[in-house]
Formats: sequence, structure tokens, C-alpha cells
Amino acid sequence: MTPDQLADRLEAAAHRIGPAITHSVEHAAELGRAQIKGHASGRPGPNVITGQYRNSWQIETRRLPHGAQCTIGTMEPYGRRLEFGFIGMTDSLGRTFHQPPYPHVQPSLPAITAALRFGMLSAVAEVLR
Repeated sequence: MTPDQLADRLEAAAHRIGPAITHSVEHAAELGRAQIKGHASGRPGPNVITGQYRNSWQIETRRLPHGAQCTIGTMEPYGRRLEFGFIGMTDSLGRTFHQPPYPHVQPSLPAITAALRFGMLSAVAEVLR
């Protein structure tokens, strides 16, 4: 392979890397949301009464020039309280709460990390073919 051929190949890969990374990031986010919802489906995570909290988890994707960014989150105001607990805290009405944490996001992080790492390796391998 000549230097010019290599340069052409790398330039072509540079144009394909953004969409490949975006696809991998979106896939990892979907797997992450599924993990979080699974861990938010009863002990040791929060109990499910209506399913509203579990179904409130959303993914927001932002495309970047050579990649993407995804945020997984919930707009439910009690999400942080469920994840981290609310022990010895007094609210604005003067009530004191002793709610233990029911982690459901933190246990999902290793699976999200693994999916993202695998996705990045696959994206790079795909565009360098």
C-alpha cells in the first residue's frame, strides 16, 4: 500500500467513524436503560407499584462531529432519593425521612461500560476494513 492509498483509506474512515460511533453509543444507551429498568424492578432496587418510575427512564442522544453523546435519566423528582437514600434529612414541610438507598443505576454501570467499550472497538474495526 502506498502512502497515498493509506491517506485515502484513512480519509474515508474519518467520514464513516461518526455514524459508526453514534450507532454504538446509542446501542450502549439502550442496553443501559434496560439494565437500569431491570434493577429498578424490585429489591434490592426500588419496589414497583405502578411502573411509572421505571418507565420514566429516557435516552437523549446528541450527535457530535465524529461521535455522539447519550444521556440516560429520569425527570422523576424522587429518582435521586431512591438511588442514594434520604436519611436524616428534613424536607421543606419539616418532615424527617429515614429512607435507605435502593441503588439501581450504580449496579448498571459495569454493563454500560462493557457495552460502550465493545461498541467503540467494533466501530473502529468497521471503518478500518
